[in-house]
Amino acid sequence: MTFFGMEHVGFTVPDLDEAVSFFERAFGAVTALETGPVVADNTYMVRRLGVPEHTRIENIKVLRVGNGANLELFEYSGESGPTTLKRNSEAGGFHMAFQVEDANATAAHLREIGVDVLDGPTYVDAGPMKGLTWVYLRTPWGQFLEVVSRSGPLGYEEAGGPALWAPASA
Repeated sequence: MTFFGMEHVGFTVPDLDEAVSFFERAFGAVTALETGPVVADNTYMVRRLGVPEHTRIENIKVLRVGNGANLELFEYSGESGPTTLKRNSEAGGFHMAFQVEDANATAAHLREIGVDVLDGPTYVDAGPMKGLTWVYLRTPWGQFLEVVSRSGPLGYEEAGGPALWAPASA
């Protein structure tokens, strides 16, 4: 068995057009494919997707952002109401990080176009992540994302650890 790497990250958004527009503006994303409504019966929804039988996929768009895993964005219908995203501190909470050439310049650009960028960027000057600059941001629907840049090998790599995969090194 051979594993090649991460092919995509999929997640559901409340408004697909808003999400695609955000990723296009903020990260230069390009839509690679779109499915339109997925025709399926109740059994399919439960047994193949693990969602309530009354929900339906209204559309899926798969985006490319630079040189990394694809983003598969879903818009469902049939949920009883809006749900709150989990905080990063909760089990099941998550974020995605995008490697950029310069996290400081990217954070400034994102702020200029109205993205909710949290405090930072932060440069890590010691320890296993030495050489990493990072900053968190929030999408219009509340999902956390991160942008990171590297000034060279990270601290743990300098200490002999195996190199992490990074889009800039692929």
